[in-house]
Amino acid sequence: MKNLLEINNVVKNYGDFRALNDVSIHIPKGSVYGLLGPNGAGKTSLIRIINQITMPDSGNIILDGEPLSPKHTAYIGYLPEERGLYKSMKVGEQALYLAQLKGLSKSEAKKRLQYWFEKFDISAWWGKKIEELSKGMAQKVQFIVTVMHNPKLLIFDEPFSGFDPINAQLIAKEILQLRDEGATIIFSTHRMESVEEMCDEIALIHKSNKILDGKLSDIKRQFRTNTFQVGLHTDYPKEVEAKLKEIFEVFPADFKLLGNELTLNVKLNQNNSANELLSFLTSRGQVQHFVELIPSANDIFIQAVNKNN
Repeated sequence: MKNLLEINNVVKNYGDFRALNDVSIHIPKGSVYGLLGPNGAGKTSLIRIINQITMPDSGNIILDGEPLSPKHTAYIGYLPEERGLYKSMKVGEQALYLAQLKGLSKSEAKKRLQYWFEKFDISAWWGKKIEELSKGMAQKVQFIVTVMHNPKLLIFDEPFSGFDPINAQLIAKEILQLRDEGATIIFSTHRMESVEEMCDEIALIHKSNKILDGKLSDIKRQFRTNTFQVGLHTDYPKEVEAKLKEIFEVFPADFKLLGNELTLNVKLNQNNSANELLSFLTSRGQVQHFVELIPSANDIFIQAVNKNN
């Protein structure tokens, strides 16, 4: 898959502090790319460089095959974590103004805004001031002005902040729809459940360095521990558990089933397979639960950051 954005060996210093240390990230076209990291890791510095708010001290950025330049601001939609709408301006007036800054004519801007306002069922807000809206309502307006010029690259920094679960799911659905229509999306968040749901690939930045990147599925394989949650209905739970411990690594379970089943976490070693474990269990009772513990994005985030510390 061809890359829309290539960040190559970017370095950014603020006085004696190095915010980005030789960071390289390649973002494929038509993907949702998770840009992750603890507070202060360097994510915001990188986003500001992509938006040409600041410039790198060294390194380069290629957008759609061309060196990043001022003309590319029209190709980008940016939803910052700290929202930037003018509170005393009316919603429609402000949206039209921002659309024209992105190069849309007034008539085309009205047409696109009408589509989005109807889609989000907020047409009645057109004449209201931003300060009259709730945080969630203002967030919807901010989302619309970010996407309405159909940019090639969308950057969402904590896009679900201020939304209740229903509206957060609505925005998530719209982001995935934009991806399916051809947009490339950088998605920066601390909500790891959103990363699981939405991201094709991720990069993890910590202390100014990229410490992990790639397809989320490949990274999960890299961090897997070959541990299974096991639930077994048996008349001899103590004997079965003792025998399991002779063959496998066995740990107390942190999950519950509906009945009085024997519940354990079982880790395979190099000489075992999942089929051997399942065969052992079926020979000694009725298997009620057998699931591999795949590391979550949250598990990976914590492990990678702690290891880097």
